[in-house]
Amino acid sequence: MNPSRTSIGQGIPLWRDERALRIAAQVVSAIAILGLLAWGFDNLLTAANQRGLGLGFSFVNQSAGFPIGESLIPYTPSDPFIYAFLVGILNTVQVAVLGIVLATALGTVVGLARLSQNWLLSRLALAYIEAHRNIPLLVLLFIWYRGVFTAQLPQVANSLHLPGYIYLNQRGVYLPKPVFGPGSTAFVVLLALGILLAPVIWSVLRGVEERSGRRTHFTLLSLLVLVALPAIGWAIAGRAALSWDVPVLETFNFKGGVHLTPEFSALLVGLVTYTAAFIAEVVRAGIQAVDRGQTEAARALGLSNGQVLRLVVIPQALRVIIPPLISQYLNLTKNSSLAFFIGYPELFAIGKIMINQAGRAVPVFVMIMAAYLAMSLLTSAVLNVYNRRVQLVEH
Repeated sequence: MNPSRTSIGQGIPLWRDERALRIAAQVVSAIAILGLLAWGFDNLLTAANQRGLGLGFSFVNQSAGFPIGESLIPYTPSDPFIYAFLVGILNTVQVAVLGIVLATALGTVVGLARLSQNWLLSRLALAYIEAHRNIPLLVLLFIWYRGVFTAQLPQVANSLHLPGYIYLNQRGVYLPKPVFGPGSTAFVVLLALGILLAPVIWSVLRGVEERSGRRTHFTLLSLLVLVALPAIGWAIAGRAALSWDVPVLETFNFKGGVHLTPEFSALLVGLVTYTAAFIAEVVRAGIQAVDRGQTEAARALGLSNGQVLRLVVIPQALRVIIPPLISQYLNLTKNSSLAFFIGYPELFAIGKIMINQAGRAVPVFVMIMAAYLAMSLLTSAVLNVYNRRVQLVEH
């Protein structure tokens, strides 16, 4: 018998075929994992039913029955659990957005100071970074809350008066509040239009300048649009378009303006100062990653130090800065859950109260995880779009 004909006719047996064995191993593994998950979920349901703990979400429509000290939207204890949960999400988003903006600004300044040729300024920035990176955030929050806002700040009658009608005392921070009067529609529309158009004009003209080499004055023109459009709206609507509600000290407390509680203020300051230290290192590393020859070539072309930083160094450094910066933004959002320990009603704190009130630990924790996951994915998606735009494309 011809061996070649036998091997061709019969082929490789399945028990010796590597591809068939790999597929079979994957199928068996998938069945085992799914079976293990089904077994665990069935045990979880059985244990929960035996203890009278339902895993459904029907309880979210029941009355919450507990007050919330701070809320961006009107809330009463008679509102349902889902409404209280929404208050927690909005409080977390408020802290996260303000924290990201302020931490980015402070971290950039500290990072640039770390690279300064001034020895004292550089060492002060280094001391700030090392101090905040090596102290746990929870400790910093307690220092700001217990050691500053509720202990070191004066009583209401002796409030610290900062420029711009800003007052600090043990009850928090009081700020002026903008009030839009009747007939302010034109001003509001043109203000929003200026805020939206300014970055678009900046981006388009900057791209034209980079491609053509002709100066377009993109920064000046974008600032002009940002200022001119609201000014036109102000001229149309008159002085009644915008006024300021200034906090005024009465018998026992301030009235008017915007009140930031000690809990919110301590949380915001703690998150900003802590995260800014890490952002400063990200900025420093990104700038130092730019090849020195790029800076020398830009100066050889006659660019000033400001132009070198703005047109050459920063655009290239952003390719290194953005990915770790996204991680710092996500960390800031998740670290806001530590506000539970200083009494600020953010998402996790309200979730804990919901568990105590409703006795539904598993569904509430599922809701909390889903909310944090949604916020993190949304933040990553938005910043990854910008990250793809600044990445270097090689042909």
